[in-house]
Amino acid sequence: MKLILLSGGSGKRLWPLSNDIRSKQFLKILEGDDGQKESMVQRVWRQIKSANLHDSTLISTSSIQKEMIHHQLGLEVPVIVEPERRDTFPAISLAASYLYSIESIDKDEVVVVLPVDPYVEDSFFERIKDLEETIKISNTDLALIGVTPTYPSSKYGYIVPKKYEKRYLHVSHFSEKPNEEKAKLLINNDALWNCGVFSFKLGYLLDILRAKKLPLQYELLSKQYSKLTKISFDYEVVEKANNVVALSYDGYWKDLGTWNTLTEEMDTNQIGKGVISNDCNGTHLINELDIPITVLGVNNLVVAASPDGILVSDKMSSPTVKDLIKGFDQPPRFEERIWGWSKTLDYSKYENSEEMVTKHIGIEHGKNSSYHFHNLRDEVLTIVKGEGELALDNSITRVKAGDVIHLPAGKKHGLKAISDLEFIEVQTGAGITDEDFIRIFFDWEDVIAQFKKSKATVIS
Repeated sequence: MKLILLSGGSGKRLWPLSNDIRSKQFLKILEGDDGQKESMVQRVWRQIKSANLHDSTLISTSSIQKEMIHHQLGLEVPVIVEPERRDTFPAISLAASYLYSIESIDKDEVVVVLPVDPYVEDSFFERIKDLEETIKISNTDLALIGVTPTYPSSKYGYIVPKKYEKRYLHVSHFSEKPNEEKAKLLINNDALWNCGVFSFKLGYLLDILRAKKLPLQYELLSKQYSKLTKISFDYEVVEKANNVVALSYDGYWKDLGTWNTLTEEMDTNQIGKGVISNDCNGTHLINELDIPITVLGVNNLVVAASPDGILVSDKMSSPTVKDLIKGFDQPPRFEERIWGWSKTLDYSKYENSEEMVTKHIGIEHGKNSSYHFHNLRDEVLTIVKGEGELALDNSITRVKAGDVIHLPAGKKHGLKAISDLEFIEVQTGAGITDEDFIRIFFDWEDVIAQFKKSKATVIS
């Protein structure tokens, strides 16, 4: 059995902590087993490892989330990168082509697809193991997992049963986010919440790709990816399937997609600097800024602050934040990277089209940035904490707190942290963009090898 975790979305209902790069599954707000804060993706990966499923699991994601996944889970976690975002059917199809043409997985192998961020008990992943046998004994196209509802929710889709077998149920149809009254009727008819878990034999999806005249080879499908229709797997496959069964899951399951649901699972009502007065009830403060926030005499609020903005909202109203921020077009000011993090402090644009961007950047001990250069911007780095190695054209030197480094456009450079390294980076130029980034090497060993090959002088 192979597992594909789908990691995508912008998580705008959890603004301002979430953005296009750091969507909801990467927010370190939950309590981990070791008492440290962990993200949803870290929690799920820990549970998958506990169920001994990690060696057969891959993560499908976009290029902008790849670094975040590797930063939080490690470089050894296999990732399939979509050329662009095109909804769940293209993403799952690309992953299937990877399993078939790159990993040479047999067409009778069972594939399970699930979101990367369900909030569940460990028993959920033991239940997932039952899908493999269910597919084989039921001779079905698809096998799903449905959660036994605990209340008539209008937030979830429902799996409506046709008849029950001893181990599973046959699916009649699906009901997408009904109103509360209809949800009560569905629950009375033993309907289950649809938690977005699908399983099928690999050959079943390959046959669908053939029928659509899409290539089964991963490289070819990647090149044609932009031509695939943006459509969900539910609409394109699940609701068109003739033979679908489902397993019920009776344990705890929750979608932590909004502030009101996420705060219900937090072990503390405050993260970050600030004070909540004793007369506040049901109020949460999540503050990523270096300035304190004080909350006085209010109930059932969420106050969230990050470099991207500040939210003050009644918890029940918080899901509507996604609609209110549609007009915001500023790029994310906080990013987790494979080597550490980057926080934008200031941005200015002048009358002559010149721009200035100021960032606070941290590279973690033992990690390094890429070796790269820029064509359009100059940079000045001021080291404020730690020690590191600076690769600069044909030499490598030590840098430490207090050092100032001038990097004119075209200057090749990279940094490796000997200890946790922080610096202020000031970018100046016309048309400062992420596209003006020519990477030469990613691994520091390759930088060293290149310098030795060119007989460069290495200064320790």
